[in-house]
Amino acid sequence: MDVLKRIEQLRDERGWSNYKLSQMTGVSQTTLRNMFTRNTLPGIATLESICQGFGITLSQFFASENEPITLDDEQKAMLETWGALTKEQKEALLILIRKQ
Repeated sequence: MDVLKRIEQLRDERGWSNYKLSQMTGVSQTTLRNMFTRNTLPGIATLESICQGFGITLSQFFASENEPITLDDEQKAMLETWGALTKEQKEALLILIRKQ
């Protein structure tokens, strides 16, 4: 797996700039810039911070499209709550989430 391409994919899916990625993950813009311009892989701690910013686990980061994804307790609770919302509540929540 190309780790840097996966980070770019997740960033682009969210419509984030590198600045927003830095804000959401706590990883400095300099570190991110160096990773992409020098084609260097992030360390485990940096990758964990990036995954936290994306709201995913390391296993979800590395899972292929055909692999089942294991959710953590927080993600399970979110899906259970989502299922109880009305259509209008879901639409409002998506608007709120996407504004970040």
